[in-house]
Amino acid sequence: MFLETLLATLLSAQAVPQTSSSQAVPTQPVLVAQGAPAGAGKPTVPPPTGGAAKAPAAQQGVNPVTPAAKPPATESGKPATTPPQSAPDTKPAVKAAAPMTPEVKSLVDRMQAFYEKTGDFKAGFRQDYKYKTFKRTQTSEGVVSYKKPGLMRWEYQKPSVRTFVLAGNKIYAYDPTAQSLTVANVDTSQLSASVTFLFGQGKLADEFAISKGACKDCKGTLLVLDPLKVEPRFKQVRLEVDPASAQVLKSTVVDPDGSENTISFLDLKTNVGISADSFKMDVPDDTRVDDFTKQKKQ
Repeated sequence: MFLETLLATLLSAQAVPQTSSSQAVPTQPVLVAQGAPAGAGKPTVPPPTGGAAKAPAAQQGVNPVTPAAKPPATESGKPATTPPQSAPDTKPAVKAAAPMTPEVKSLVDRMQAFYEKTGDFKAGFRQDYKYKTFKRTQTSEGVVSYKKPGLMRWEYQKPSVRTFVLAGNKIYAYDPTAQSLTVANVDTSQLSASVTFLFGQGKLADEFAISKGACKDCKGTLLVLDPLKVEPRFKQVRLEVDPASAQVLKSTVVDPDGSENTISFLDLKTNVGISADSFKMDVPDDTRVDDFTKQKKQ
């Protein structure tokens, strides 16, 4: 979404504010474009995917006892035939995107070109998650690193220490306080272009209607990205882009419930030669490891 400027927290699930007893409210595992604050409860990851069990015949609309009725006979004695019915169209409706203005198109093209030529980057980040339901904002801070192809590390430092690493098709979530490491698979091919363009892949104009937004407090140009088809993970993405460098300064993902997840990138440096070893997850020997990638299919 997003995790986005790396729209980026591809990793964690939407969080819920902690209760007054300081215990986190459980959340349902779900992968989103951009993660909610790491300090809002134990990080959750997508559960392992296995083959879904077939429903009993009766639940599938088939009577297991009564045979299907025969078609009525015609005057010639031959059974009447019924013309085949076409299957319902289950594809999501796609809206036609209005043409981008020359100013917006130029900035979008330069922004995509910037990330296509970026081999790695490192930046500080501030994450402000505005919960619409609870009418409160939770702020987190840390450092994010990225290296092509497909390596990303989020080191949360405030309000609590957490580490998330995306390495290929796996996600690692480490909570030093709970002494736990969670590992899960993620299908990066299913990520939205609002994320993959930061990796030098995907075209925003293929998935979004992009327009210039009004923002009196922005340090750059605000781009508003509205999905061209129904998107269950988010309603809208907003990118604040430096018009000079074409870097994304801030990204905001609007959740389906109206909550807003904003990540500001501070002092972003690109192509600094980050080692692949920086993305290895080294944890103490007494850490509990929950590895969902090794669970057997049912």
